[in-house]
Amino acid sequence: MSDSGVADIRTVACIGAGVIGGGWAAYFLSRGLRVRAWDPAPDAADRLRRIVDAAWPALTDLGLADGADPGAIETLPTAADAVAGSGFVQESAPEDLELKRSLLAELAAAAGPGVVVASSTSGFPMSDMATAAADPSRLVVGHPFNPPYLIPLVEVVGGTETAPWATERAAAFYRHLGKSVIEMDRELPGFIANRLQEAIWREALHMVAAGEATPEQIDRSITDGPGLRWPVHGPCLTFHLAGGEGGMAHMLDHFGPSLKAPWTRLDAPELTSELRDDMVAGADVSAGGRPMADLVAERDRAVIAVRRAVAAARGRA
Repeated sequence: MSDSGVADIRTVACIGAGVIGGGWAAYFLSRGLRVRAWDPAPDAADRLRRIVDAAWPALTDLGLADGADPGAIETLPTAADAVAGSGFVQESAPEDLELKRSLLAELAAAAGPGVVVASSTSGFPMSDMATAAADPSRLVVGHPFNPPYLIPLVEVVGGTETAPWATERAAAFYRHLGKSVIEMDRELPGFIANRLQEAIWREALHMVAAGEATPEQIDRSITDGPGLRWPVHGPCLTFHLAGGEGGMAHMLDHFGPSLKAPWTRLDAPELTSELRDDMVAGADVSAGGRPMADLVAERDRAVIAVRRAVAAARGRA
């Protein structure tokens, strides 16, 4: 489906007003859309307002769509009320499988004809979440990266009962709004990006648990090392370049034997109280006493600067 098929969507229902749901709401508002939100928490409206207000400076810096209005958001008393009249539904409830099943069934039943219901789940396959829905054909995964208003990636994949039109429409909608979309070929627990991120995270926990590295050293190893290459070339293209003129073939032939070296542990270490305390203390050292709001603002400024620098290097500035 072309982008013209989703250009008429002007209202999005955001179900869940936490960090992810609120981040989505801020992004949709920045694209000139109206948002109808629902969350069972009694302070949902105030929390959503704080998230949008905190995100708006970064979104303004990136560039707002015509008609973008941070006030074009309404918090409704029920999920069905939020879905009514919405052209797209983004569910961002907590990662609880039974909760997802019942909520997605409710949303699918309330959504109008042709309206896609996308889940922000970070790991559950849609085939597992859609089991209670009378009509699972419109249910898809639209997995963002935190914060959704700033990180462009969205991974889109349907379940066994998802209709092709639904995944196509979801992908087209996200692209229309400026997102970078991966349409996955098949369901995969944890999707693509989370699995790669989790591999690094497990290695980091092992090194801290074994006293081999501190959280600060691990963070610097990425921010001042391979992380500088990854905004331009991902891990596969990075290793292709490592092979010189011979490319990936030379790299694999030359360094292939080292893949058998016992460097990686991969299995998750036991999260002992000692390891937990070490990670918390290390994160506090890295934060340097700065409040969370300052760290978020720093991250947002840096990500914007990196995105602009990469776009300029690619000639897309």
